Formats: sequence, C-alpha cells, structure tokens
Amino acid sequence: MTTAESAGTQESTVDTLVSIQDLKVHFPIKRGVVLDRTVGYVYAVDGVTLEVKRGETYGLVGESGCGKTTLGRGLLRLVEPTSGHAWFEDVDLATLKGERLRKMRRRMQMVFQDPLSSLDPRQSVESILVEGMRAHDLDKSKESTRRRLLELLDAVGLPSTSLRKYPHEFSGGQRQRIGIARALTVEPDLIVADEPVSALDVSVQAQVINLLEDLQNEFGLTYLVIAHDLAVVRHISDRVGVMYLGGLVEEATSDALYAEPLHPYTRALLSAVPVPDPEVEDARERILLAGDLPSPANPPTGCRFHTRCPWKQEELCDTDRPELREFRPGHRVACHYAEDILAGRIQPHEVRAELVEEHGISPDMPLVGPASVTEVLE
Repeated sequence: MTTAESAGTQESTVDTLVSIQDLKVHFPIKRGVVLDRTVGYVYAVDGVTLEVKRGETYGLVGESGCGKTTLGRGLLRLVEPTSGHAWFEDVDLATLKGERLRKMRRRMQMVFQDPLSSLDPRQSVESILVEGMRAHDLDKSKESTRRRLLELLDAVGLPSTSLRKYPHEFSGGQRQRIGIARALTVEPDLIVADEPVSALDVSVQAQVINLLEDLQNEFGLTYLVIAHDLAVVRHISDRVGVMYLGGLVEEATSDALYAEPLHPYTRALLSAVPVPDPEVEDARERILLAGDLPSPANPPTGCRFHTRCPWKQEELCDTDRPELREFRPGHRVACHYAEDILAGRIQPHEVRAELVEEHGISPDMPLVGPASVTEVLE
C-alpha cells in the first residue's frame, strides 16, 4: 500500500474506533463423562453488527442472559469469537496472536462488574496498578511510576494513602474506582465497562458515573458501557444499542431511543422504567411481557422476540429473522412491522406464555463445561 493510499484509509476510518461485523460467540454444550461429544450450542452472541465512534459512549442494554457481556468479552478476545470480525481502527482483532495481541490490549481495557472479585486480594493497590504498567513497559523509573500512580488516584478521587492498602479495606465504590484506575494505567483508547455501577448504592452510582464522564473529557476515552439500568444508560450514553437473545434489535441516539422507541422489546423495556411523577406514572402505558427469556441453546425461529411480542403477526414473525435496517438516519431497528406499529395500524394483543424445551437436552443429562447457560452469558 502506498503512502497516499495509507493516508486515505486512515482518514476514512478516523471517526470509527471499533467496528463489529456479524460477530458470533457460540459455546458448545458437551455430554458424557469419559468421552465428550457436542450435543448443542449456546448461541450467546449470534450475528451482531455495530460501530463505536471515537470519543463517544456507546451504551449496550438488555435483560440478563441477552449476551451483552459476552459481546464485550468477545470484542477484547477474552473469549474467542466463533465467527465474524471486530476491527479496532483498521486492525482486524481476529488476526492478532501472541505479542501483537498483547500490545493491542494496551489500547483496550475492561472495567469488570464485580470490583471485589476482579482485584487480587493478596496485592496492594500499588502492586495492582503497577502490574499493568510493567507488562507494557511503562514502568520507566520509580519516581515517574509513583508520580503516575498519584495522578491516577487523584483522577479517580482516592487519597495517596490508598497505595499501601488492600482491596478488602475499601468500600464497593472505592474498589470500583481502583478498577477504573487500573484500566487507565496503560493509557487506553477504549474502555469496556461491564455493569460498572450495578453493585453499588444509588448515591455511589452517581459518583462513579460522573467520574467516568470526567475521565472521558480529561483523557479522550471511548466507552462501551454494558448495563441493564436504563436510567444509567440514558444519562451517560451518546448512542444506545438494545440486545435481545444474542442479537441487536434496535440502535439509536440516546435521545431518539427514549423519545420514540421502535422495536416492541425496547418499548417494553422503557415502559418498566419508573417515572418520578405520580400522575404520569399512573397514566402511562405499561407493557408486561409474558413468559421468560427463551433458552439461548434453542432460540425461536424467525424473530427471536416473537414468542413474547404483543404485536406478533401471522406472517414473517415466526419464520424470517428481521435484519437490522435503517428506519431513519442514525436509527436502526430489527422488526418487520416497525412502520405499522408506529403508525398504529397494528394493535397489541394478549400473548400466551409458551414452554420451549431445549432441543436434544434433558434435565438429567450430564453436561460438561459451563455450570449453566446463565453463567456463560453473564
């Protein structure tokens, strides 16, 4: 590639930091004690396509078991994707191995959901923070390293005396701040934050959310925030993607999604968010979904939401899986009848819960591998 061609490629991708195309992560389900054989797959992530712009916060929401955490881990290669592509700028992450992958991980870091289990209880805060710097050859001298650690602690709102302490000596919010500081030690461009405030009290949640926003402005960070709290996502995100059973069903800017959700599942999610106004709360529409989330080991045919959808139609819904299409500029939806639902030409009806059995898997069958489907997806 010539210098001019290289410059043109860089210019075309400068606004997009992460690009995911048809990414799939399937976990095999094993049967047997002596000889294992695959009897099925857990379709944790099944064909997700999205882009994350440089400097923005992309919120990924959905109920437990939809595969949003697995998508974040698959992007960072913490779990190996089954197929599909994930590009970081113009680098295909699927092609990286060994030292090249290790160096790339300096630019992509993760803040884990449980701040206690993600920190080594046998290491002091100083040891935890220095570990990543040494791994990427950023520990140049004792003085410069200590100065860098003190700057990070100040950035996340912790005193300098924290360096000598251990994780169990801190509160949940403080431990999450340590996890954020650890991610920042290697000066990343992208941070995948997996439920960064779900384990914290409401007052502490606000502090951590404000901290993430301040750090983004200070260091020019890009966030992929994985959460199920829609209020948190609305506050922090520029764009939001909604996942259901391994797939992306809607994507829009935060304001557009909350003002006019198009997919029936998104409408049901937003109808469950409480409004701090008694009159509005009593008068607004509530959509109660029938049944539980179907098993990702045996997802429904067609639209995966059709078994719980109040707007399900006799045609297409249970036979053809809808593609994520652009409904209007910047707003994509995966629904065959989004226009008719929005215009009121299709009215909601009662949905009867269906019992869906996992194909080829019985309750007494010995499984080898993950302890449960939920454990894989979460």
